[in-house]
Amino acid sequence: MVEPHVSLDPAQLSPVEAKLQGPLEDQLTSALKHAADKVSHDYAGEPVEAVTTELLDETKAGLHPDIADGFVPDQRDLRRVAEAIVREN
Repeated sequence: MVEPHVSLDPAQLSPVEAKLQGPLEDQLTSALKHAADKVSHDYAGEPVEAVTTELLDETKAGLHPDIADGFVPDQRDLRRVAEAIVREN
């Protein structure tokens, strides 16, 4: 399984977000890993696009609503995780 990791662009962070960058990245990465495990476990032949959407939905479901609202992952990176799930199942 691919080990997803979320990295935030410091240039796009507010001053408060910049101070919390490490913990935010840890929380987002943890939520994405949990989502990847769940989606992989539940995978039943869906196309990559559907898996990508499931990953985003599951990741956001594992976050505080305020953090989930602001989480806009790089779609290419999210798709790579989805492709790994499809390939490994």
